[in-house]
Amino acid sequence: MRTNFLFITTFFILTSLGLFLYPIDGYNRSGITRLLQIRKFQEDSIPYTRIPKGAYLGVEDIRLNLLSRRDDPMENLLTEDRSFAEKINKLFPGKGYSATVMDITNPDSLRYAAYREEIGYQPGSVGKLAVLIALFDQLAKLCPEDFEQRIALMRNRRVKSGIWGTGDHHTVPIYNPQTNQLTRRTVRAEDEFSLFEWADHMVSVSNNGAASVVYREALLMAALGEDYLTLTPEQAEKFFKETPRDSLTNLSHQVVNEPLRKMGITEDEWRLGGFFTNGPDKYVSRKGGSIGTPVGLMKFMLKMEQGLAIDAPSSLEMKRILYLTDRRIRYAHSPRLNDAAVYFKSGSFYKCDRKKNPDCGEYAGNVFNYMNSVILVEHPDGTRYIVCLMTNVLNKNSAGEHMYLATAIDRILH
Repeated sequence: MRTNFLFITTFFILTSLGLFLYPIDGYNRSGITRLLQIRKFQEDSIPYTRIPKGAYLGVEDIRLNLLSRRDDPMENLLTEDRSFAEKINKLFPGKGYSATVMDITNPDSLRYAAYREEIGYQPGSVGKLAVLIALFDQLAKLCPEDFEQRIALMRNRRVKSGIWGTGDHHTVPIYNPQTNQLTRRTVRAEDEFSLFEWADHMVSVSNNGAASVVYREALLMAALGEDYLTLTPEQAEKFFKETPRDSLTNLSHQVVNEPLRKMGITEDEWRLGGFFTNGPDKYVSRKGGSIGTPVGLMKFMLKMEQGLAIDAPSSLEMKRILYLTDRRIRYAHSPRLNDAAVYFKSGSFYKCDRKKNPDCGEYAGNVFNYMNSVILVEHPDGTRYIVCLMTNVLNKNSAGEHMYLATAIDRILH
C-alpha cells in the first residue's frame, strides 16, 4: 500500500515474499491446493531444493510443547533467568532493538530473557496473527462441541474476495492440479477460495487482501452466529450496507482484540486497529491504531504452546498454519536453522522521506523502519525456543541483522 504526500512516501509493506506454510502432507485435511504440487514432487521423486531438511514434518508430527504447564499463570512463565538474560541481552546493539527469548527445551525449567520488551512497535504483518486468532475464536463459538466441524467449515466454506481483498500488489500462489501449473498473481475481486486457503494466503505469503477477507469472515461470524453457515454473498453485502458504520467499527475492533485480552495480553502490549486494505473503508473505520511488543507476542506464543490460545485443538491448528515449508527469509534464513522446524511470522512497515533522501529504498526507511520476527525453533535434538524480535533501525534493510541475531541466539541455545 502506498500513500504519497508531498515528498514523503509511506510504504506499508506487510510482506509477501513467497513463503509457504502448513505441513506439506496436509492437503486432505485442509484442502489447500498448493500443497498438492509439493506432494506430487515427492511422489514422483522430483528434487525440491527450496525446502530445507527441517520443513518436512507431517501434520501429526507437530505437537504443543507446554501442555504440562497448562495451569501455570503467565507471570510464572515470564520469570527472567538472570544468567541466561545476560548472555542474550549482550547481543543487542541498543536503541532500536527489543526482544523476548524463551528456552522451552525443558518445560519444567524454562529460561526467559527480555530486552526492552515493553517498547511498542508497529507490528506490520505480524499483526495478522491477531486475525488468525480471531478466526479460530469465532469458529469455536460457532462449533463449540466439535473441532472437526470447525476444520470442515474452513475447508468447505468458499468466499469471494470482493473489494475487501483487492488493492494489494503482493501475489498469492494459485495451483491448477489438472495442468500441474503454479502461478502467482494479485487477488482479484472475483477470486474465490476456502477459508483455509484465505488463511493460508494471509499467513504464508502475508497477503494483505487475504487478511482483510479473513477478518471480514470473522466479523460476519460474530455478527450473525449460526446464520453465517448459510450466508450468501448477497446477504453479506446487504448486512454491510445496512449496518451503521459505528456498529461495524466497534464490532470489528472487538472481534480481533477481545481474544488477546482474554489471553492476558493488554491493549498496550498488542492491539490491531483495522483492516489491511482500503476496500473495507467503505463500511468500517479504523480505531485505536496498531501496536505490538515483544512481551505481548511472547504471551501469545506461550499460550499457544500451553494449548490455551482459544483451546488446545485451535492452538495446535494455528501452530500448523505457522509451520514454514518453503524458502526462509530474514530471521529464519540463518543456516543454523536449516535442520530445525520453524514456525514463523515476519512483518515490516517503513516510511521514506524522499526530500531528505531521494534514494531511500525498500525496507530501509529513514522516518521509521520497523521489521519484526516471531519464531518458534524446534531442533531435532529436542532444543526448543521462542524469539520475538522487533526492530526500528533507520536507513538499512534489517533482514541481515535479524539473520545475524538468529545465528547468535541459536549458538547460545543449541
